[in-house]
Amino acid sequence: MKLQVRLTLLLLSTAAVALALHAGLSVWPLPQLLAWADLGLAAPAPFGWPALALSLALLLPLLIALAGWLLTPLQRLLRALQGAVLSYRDGDYSMSIAERGSGELGELLHLHSELGQALREQRQHLAQRELLLDTVVQNTPVALILTDAQERVAIANIAARQLLGDGRSLSGVDFAALCERAPEAMRRALAGGDDCLFSLAVEGGEEETFHLSQREFRLQGRPHRLRLIRRMTRELSRQEVGSWKRVIRVISHELNNSLAPISSLAHSGAELARRGGAEHLERLPGVFASIGARASHLHQFLEGYARFAKLPQPQLQSVDWPAFLQGLAAHCQFRLIGEPPAAPARFDAAQVEQALINLIKNAHEAGGPAQEVTLAIAAGPRELRLEVADRGPGMSEAVLAQALLPFYSTKRAGTGLGLALAREIAEAHGGRIALANRGDGGGLRVSLSLPLA
Repeated sequence: MKLQVRLTLLLLSTAAVALALHAGLSVWPLPQLLAWADLGLAAPAPFGWPALALSLALLLPLLIALAGWLLTPLQRLLRALQGAVLSYRDGDYSMSIAERGSGELGELLHLHSELGQALREQRQHLAQRELLLDTVVQNTPVALILTDAQERVAIANIAARQLLGDGRSLSGVDFAALCERAPEAMRRALAGGDDCLFSLAVEGGEEETFHLSQREFRLQGRPHRLRLIRRMTRELSRQEVGSWKRVIRVISHELNNSLAPISSLAHSGAELARRGGAEHLERLPGVFASIGARASHLHQFLEGYARFAKLPQPQLQSVDWPAFLQGLAAHCQFRLIGEPPAAPARFDAAQVEQALINLIKNAHEAGGPAQEVTLAIAAGPRELRLEVADRGPGMSEAVLAQALLPFYSTKRAGTGLGLALAREIAEAHGGRIALANRGDGGGLRVSLSLPLA
């Protein structure tokens, strides 16, 4: 029965009972009974206060009983709905209400049943997706660390626990304290806040290269930071094999481009010499000059590769900063940030100068403003840090992971030796080179770190 009909019947029933009761007390049969009994009582007036008070006194209990009987199903439904809502609030979607009756209440029960079924299905799908996501996250070889606004570890997968916690759980651990126990190279990378490459000595004394990626986002309105650390040694090895294949193709192409003209010119020179005569002999110097030019170009091309392959051992010497920077400025344009260290440094001046020339040249070719190519020098307690920065577009993660590989270049006419040679020079000094995108205003930052002698 519809709720509106139920309430209408309640009101009509109440009105009918009230009228009947009042008429019985004031019109018939109570007045006639009193007269017949001849008790000496005055008959109540049709609309007098005594009759009205007596009618209300008798009507109220009847009305309360009637209202309770009519509203009992609605009260049971409301209690059931309240219990279901409380269960949903607590995350329990298993509760359901049996559908009974028709009308608005029956339709409400049907809709509630459909809502419960939809919530249960969504909960099941979410649980399955969460299980799948957790399985993928926990078993991926990439170390994943998620920290909350207080820089405490919220999620750390198996790879992260093995890398940073010796397999122990890291949930709730302060990330700063965790970094203090990490190796120095990893600690510097994590403190930098940018994407970068770093190397660590792992079990067996072998060096492993890692790529760090860091992102900030808001989760449930609160700031979180996600750090991904990926082992890159195998990928770098695979890329190195590919790089060697590319360099073989480049050298073969360049050799063919030079040797074919040289062979043709030599044949032409021999033919001119065989014919003799002043007219033919006058053309020989031009032929020999062309052969010499092609041979010189080929020599310069091969010398660049040989210089990379046969980098000599660094000759450490005391370097005075003003003279070194003056010599560097004669080869390339840059803006010095801050003042250089007051104390002289010890490194191979020629090699480090060549490395910085390559880095500054790459910074100019990045496409940013020339005046934004900067050089910063800082001397720490244990190392010297030379940092070249620009305001170009930076590098994608894929390029950043391969930029230090020999012969890898995104430039059409690039040899891919600039950054690789700088890396070789840094490692020959016992240092390292790191690349990171600049977060403020864009650009790339290349840091050359050398140990203090």
